[in-house]
Amino acid sequence: MLEATNISYAHRKFSILEGIDISVNNGELLVIVGPNGAGKSTLLSLLANEFGKTEKPVFFKKKTFKQWDDKELAHNKAKFSQSNNSDIPLSVNDVVMMGRYPYFQSVPHKEDLDAVQKAMQETDVAALKERDYNSLSGGEKQRVHLARVMCQLDNDVQSKLVFLDEPLNNLDVLHQHRILHTVKDFTEKGNTAVMVLHDLNLAAQFADRVMLLKKGKIVAHDVPDKVFTKEIISRVYNFPCTICPNPVNQNPLIIFGI
Repeated sequence: MLEATNISYAHRKFSILEGIDISVNNGELLVIVGPNGAGKSTLLSLLANEFGKTEKPVFFKKKTFKQWDDKELAHNKAKFSQSNNSDIPLSVNDVVMMGRYPYFQSVPHKEDLDAVQKAMQETDVAALKERDYNSLSGGEKQRVHLARVMCQLDNDVQSKLVFLDEPLNNLDVLHQHRILHTVKDFTEKGNTAVMVLHDLNLAAQFADRVMLLKKGKIVAHDVPDKVFTKEIISRVYNFPCTICPNPVNQNPLIIFGI
């Protein structure tokens, strides 16, 4: 689904990423974790083709992004960014409808309206659809943009890809889990998700594979119980921890400060 080899990136001669190899399969949820400044969001943006031409190509479905038609690419790939415009003079429904712009010229079709409604229900913002976007709380705005991104990929295309940069910011516990279950349902249908998270326990619970970065390099890239060990986590985060089985699914449960 997604593949890149020996990816490096520097800004003003300051190295941000160095020698990153990545391969993500259909139906997989890859979660990228690491301390502040590890290069997580930079890697996600680079993989999503937001930096334009790169020294080493990124392959999506065995094609470089340059080989994709823009409209076709929008039907196959979407990205949720960590920062979104906080001043949008539109209703919630209209903001979510932006995700369907690749599908119609001026008037949305029934399938567009249905996709918007479905996405708003999944992200629990359907009751807010007539509200002015600017009147919402930070967490509500976050969920509106998540709905916008997810409805963009509501189509008949096989093996779609979504990038999510810290999608759980400003969300309470209920909505964190609700969003993660929505993403997991998306991947279980044969699609792929690459997500940046700070919460290691949520990463351990939901990820199929985890990539742990530190200072722009891969420390570990494997299934959660191979990445989240006491030795690796304590060393990378420079903070003591202990690991015990999560009673929900036996995946690692990380307790810091012990």
